Amino acid sequence: MCGIIGCITSDDCAAKSVYEGLLRLEYRGYDSVGISALGGGKIVTVKKSGRVSGLAEYVGGLKGNVAAGHTRWATHGAPSGVNAHPHCEGRFSVVHNGIIENYAELRDELISRGYEFRSETDSEVAVKLIADNFRGDVLAAVAAAAVRLRGSFALVVLCEGFEGFVAVRNRSSLVVGVCEEGIFAASDVPALPESADEITVMEDGDIAVITRSGAQYFDFCLNTVTRRARRVERDGFTADKGGYPHFMLKELNQSARAVEDTVEGFFRSVDLGRLRSLVSGADEIILTGCGTAYNSGLIAARFFGESSARVRVEIASELRYYPPKMSKNTLVIAISQSGETADTVGAVSLFRQTGAQVIAVTNCGYSAITRLANIVVPVCAGAEICVAATKSYFGQLAALYLTANVCADVAFAKSQLRSVALQFSSVLSQTAECECFAGMCAASRAVFFMGRGADYDVAVEASLKLKEVSYIFSDAYPAGELKHGTLALIDGDTLGIFVICQERTAEKCISAVHEVLCRGGKAAIITDMEAEDDSLDGVPVWRIPRVGKMSVFLSAFALQLVAYRTAVKIGRDPDKPRNLAKSVTVE
Repeated sequence: MCGIIGCITSDDCAAKSVYEGLLRLEYRGYDSVGISALGGGKIVTVKKSGRVSGLAEYVGGLKGNVAAGHTRWATHGAPSGVNAHPHCEGRFSVVHNGIIENYAELRDELISRGYEFRSETDSEVAVKLIADNFRGDVLAAVAAAAVRLRGSFALVVLCEGFEGFVAVRNRSSLVVGVCEEGIFAASDVPALPESADEITVMEDGDIAVITRSGAQYFDFCLNTVTRRARRVERDGFTADKGGYPHFMLKELNQSARAVEDTVEGFFRSVDLGRLRSLVSGADEIILTGCGTAYNSGLIAARFFGESSARVRVEIASELRYYPPKMSKNTLVIAISQSGETADTVGAVSLFRQTGAQVIAVTNCGYSAITRLANIVVPVCAGAEICVAATKSYFGQLAALYLTANVCADVAFAKSQLRSVALQFSSVLSQTAECECFAGMCAASRAVFFMGRGADYDVAVEASLKLKEVSYIFSDAYPAGELKHGTLALIDGDTLGIFVICQERTAEKCISAVHEVLCRGGKAAIITDMEAEDDSLDGVPVWRIPRVGKMSVFLSAFALQLVAYRTAVKIGRDPDKPRNLAKSVTVE
């Protein structure tokens, strides 16, 4: 989940280009940061704990036309300057994203041969293994080390005396971009300069040797391989907040557009006949993902309510290790914002081996999951910089709603989505209600989100979003389960937020509100219903526009706004929550 970048430039300011790329990659990790620059045949390295901006004062002193950088999300070893990347040994400097699973074995082996380890990281074995295999040929040394590493790794390797760098990919994303400034390799497209409108996606088992003359690709056995460059749409790939105080607020404001663009992308790029065939031919549909992607699957399972297939939702990290029996009539819908989520990609790889059909729902059309899927349903949300998923969640819901209706009246589904997208601005304008709810959350020791049916699915995502960005303990429960244990947690310092947009269970949910109030707890309601209940006088009610079964879009949107405002009120950085990173590329 770290971010890495390497480049060779025409000037001696490669470190500056790497620094700017790291700023755009910081959503992948921000525990520590470092840059190595190669100039005059020598490598100079600066690294420290903290965020990328902490290196600003050092970048000007790093001269050379080759550089590599790293922004870290810690897996092995606490965030510190010593554990920060790059790691150096002899002639080499290496940055690494991923996890090296056999690092302990390799570490012991290298120690026995006289190497001393300075960090607690798994990554340090990579640079020492490369140095140990070096006999004058950089490519051969990197390949010899790569075949010994187990796990997921993307590496950028600098070597003194070699005018260029080597990039390696195995189960961890890495793209190469060529532009006026030079040639770059990075974990993700946003790290590349704006002028890099063509990229080459490295595949697992690839080694790229990058010099002034271009990029050459090899496999781990040093056979030459061919990789095709492709144009990439850069709209939305920007690290500019656009006048907003945080990326989270900017991206919340882009949620309606994410829905609209996803609708357009669906009808523009999806083979509807093939998609209908997959959906109609399934006797079982499994929706899977992690985190917010899993939560969108919970709601999507209800979208498939008219399907004759059995429909269920599974967390990908569980499903890949406890897979059910599958057949060629099993349809797996894999949901991932980045398309590189390790557990989801691992599950999909397993499913394909059993003969299951796979639909990928992703915001990244050049990712690992898209290469595994039978068909891709795009989420057109643009780059999402804030760690917490916001607009991509609504793009996922739109893509899944269209998929669920592809065998029915998909044109009507399109009109429904366009109509609900128009209502996001109405929710945004309800600032008094949002401030009220956020103030209640900020003043609470714990917040419990409750609802029934699809409202419960919204509650699950609302709870995740609040705990992610505010660090206030929260959980979600079906409202009917309140009296089966959760009431023991209710007191004057807790808040129950009830989502009530399902008419058939509204009265039951109101009863649960009374159960909280009579035990001294605080309560608030978000609803699209107009009916008043005099017995709830004093309970804050947020009335969102009434859009029928599409209410899940607006209630979820409102509660994401509440999470954002709560975080701001208590002084948290909603863009970079502690201990988290956006692209979860490790298991």
